[in-house]
Amino acid sequence: MKRIDAIIKPFALDEVKTKLAALGVKGLTVTEVKGFGRQKGHSELYRGAEYVVDFLPKVQVTILAAEDQVGAITDAIIAAAKTGKIGDGKIFVASVDDVIRIRTGERGPDAI
Repeated sequence: MKRIDAIIKPFALDEVKTKLAALGVKGLTVTEVKGFGRQKGHSELYRGAEYVVDFLPKVQVTILAAEDQVGAITDAIIAAAKTGKIGDGKIFVASVDDVIRIRTGERGPDAI
């Protein structure tokens, strides 16, 4: 099993969710996060004073999937979230040793 974490721009979430649903992804977790990469934030003017916004709002989408689904899922996320501009985000793929469904005690792929 693999854990796929995608950090994307908030406006791309609906399109990502639609594309993942079309692939048959049954569950995902969405978290509002803040961060920066190469963008390093930006300056804004508020009531005549300039201030720096270091952390930009992003959305983290987390999905657990079988190894054979990872390519299709990451391709769908890229297709939905890519604007070609800086700050489109990143996708991280990591191995998951075990998953346990608390309600039933199921383990492994049955618990996804």
